[in-house]
Amino acid sequence: MRHTYTLVSTSAGMSEAVCRTLRETDGVVDAFVIAGDFDIMVELEGDDSHAVLSTVTKRIRPLEGVGTTRTYVCLE
Repeated sequence: MRHTYTLVSTSAGMSEAVCRTLRETDGVVDAFVIAGDFDIMVELEGDDSHAVLSTVTKRIRPLEGVGTTRTYVCLE
């Protein structure tokens, strides 16, 4: 099981709506609105790196209001 975190920037005023949608997305363990350079932190799980990449590229990035994403893979 591959465990990762993705940081997401959103359009102004979209953080709460995007976060709610992400919480209902397959592959997403949880999502939180955060303060800092990014607007949302997403906890993801997948069978391998390709599964996680698929979640980010096919389910997160296409969402309305999503801008830049940064994904960090846990090594342990």
